[in-house]
Amino acid sequence: MKVLYNRKQKKQKLLPFLILLFLFLTACGDRNNEEIPKLETKTTYGDLIALFKDWRAFEVPPMKDGAPDYTARTFEKRQPTFKNLQEQLMAIDTANWPVPQKVDWTLVWAEMNGYDFNHRILKPWQRDPAYYKSVWQYRSDVPAHEGPTHHKTTEVWTYSFPLNKEERARLHSDLSVIPPLNEQAQQNLTGNAKELWQAGIRVIEDQSVALKGILNKEGVSEDSALASAVQEAITSTDTFADWLTKEATSKTGPSGIGKENYTWYLQNVHLVPLSWEDEVLLLKRELARAWSSLKLEEHRNRNLPPLQAADSPEAYDLMADEGARSLMTFLEKQDIVTVKEYFEPALREHLGSFVPKTKRNFFLIGEHYDPRPLYSHFYHWFELARMEQEPHASEVRRGPLLYNIFDSRNEGTATAVEELFLQAGLYDDSPRTREIVYIMIAQRAARGLGSLYAHTNEMTMEEAGGIHSEYTPRGWMKTEKELLLFEQHLYMRQPGYGSSYITGKYLLEAAMADFAKMKESEKEGFQIKEFMDTLNAIGNIPISLGHWEMTGQKDHLISIMQ
Repeated sequence: MKVLYNRKQKKQKLLPFLILLFLFLTACGDRNNEEIPKLETKTTYGDLIALFKDWRAFEVPPMKDGAPDYTARTFEKRQPTFKNLQEQLMAIDTANWPVPQKVDWTLVWAEMNGYDFNHRILKPWQRDPAYYKSVWQYRSDVPAHEGPTHHKTTEVWTYSFPLNKEERARLHSDLSVIPPLNEQAQQNLTGNAKELWQAGIRVIEDQSVALKGILNKEGVSEDSALASAVQEAITSTDTFADWLTKEATSKTGPSGIGKENYTWYLQNVHLVPLSWEDEVLLLKRELARAWSSLKLEEHRNRNLPPLQAADSPEAYDLMADEGARSLMTFLEKQDIVTVKEYFEPALREHLGSFVPKTKRNFFLIGEHYDPRPLYSHFYHWFELARMEQEPHASEVRRGPLLYNIFDSRNEGTATAVEELFLQAGLYDDSPRTREIVYIMIAQRAARGLGSLYAHTNEMTMEEAGGIHSEYTPRGWMKTEKELLLFEQHLYMRQPGYGSSYITGKYLLEAAMADFAKMKESEKEGFQIKEFMDTLNAIGNIPISLGHWEMTGQKDHLISIMQ
């Protein structure tokens, strides 16, 4: 992809030729006396916004028999329109635009690259049965669902039962998509990605359980038409799962996309200025750093009593309340970030509840010792609340970016603040809690490293999970296999996501360093609050672009922007 700035040079070389050709044709005249259009160069930001709206309208597929149409024939039929949109984008001259507008152009470019990559390489509608998951019972903690997701999902978490008239009609409409989509899936799924196929069966089987849960919602079973729609969706889902199981024996191919494709995707879609090899080196470094830092913390704290986990619902609720108050007080009193009125309500919706020791997964283990490291990661919910309460002025940034392009920003920031808050003093009252933070960093580095090797097909998903499990300190990833399966499956489905927690953290720290250096050069003091507020105001865009917008520097983007 070396197009972002070469495009201007190419246009400059081509323009004299086109002008001569235009003048020649004008002088000669057209034999059919048709009017020859004048060359027109689009140069305004308004042109970009108009194209963005056209692009987003195009990205939603047409309907076929009541479901989104992901058939190969329709993709090919629509390809000329997509190419035309790309050409229109490349024809916009951004040379005299301010940096924020250039950033918006880059975001649209990245989204179009994401569509192109999906069409050429990832092909989730063809290779990934989990793409056809329709029923979602929870809201994602990032701007959109993690991983490739079809366009007509049933978001159960958005409904309040019993349903009013309008909501009942909406749910009935949502459910009506499932049978035709499942039927279409059996025609579309011609890929040979063995592990994606096998893991996808479980996702579709779980959907049947989720649908049965809807029947237990207040008022649903008494509504014959709605209950019938749910039952049809259950029957269809079960039939789909059975078909997937039968077809699984014939699937023998790899699921990973390979180093070259992985690097292209990182740089041209998610705008992460790293290669596959760079990410391997970075995650190995962070894994070693987290382990060594943990051991030094344990040594420093060797004479302190160990943390005591909450052992009852009452103890947990008290600890969760104190943890939330401690975090919010710290953010405000220590001038870490401007605390908005919607921050604490957003956090308190996700404080969790007591879980018996034998049923705790990795995150719940730490949460029951001290929830503040996990609540720091819940910076996610501040960001989602901001999207609702203070929508960004830019239409390009106002909603979720497509194809999980936000991952380095949202997952990277949530991971970065865990250690940032530690270093700024959040755990001065509980030194042993610092140990939990380094355990969490090690876990994310290990799981991301495993996913990198899985994408080059050097490891199976199970072997990648082995790295994830074995290199997480204290055996905290060995207690509950569901989380391990979910995470490695997601990272195979969505290249770059497994590593985004650590790479995004690294990119945020690099942005902070350049921001601080800029402030020093301007004879101003660095304030973490100013940095965080500026980052927040820029929106949920890749950290590399936030870095450019905050500092005016783009040297870190050389691997992308040339």
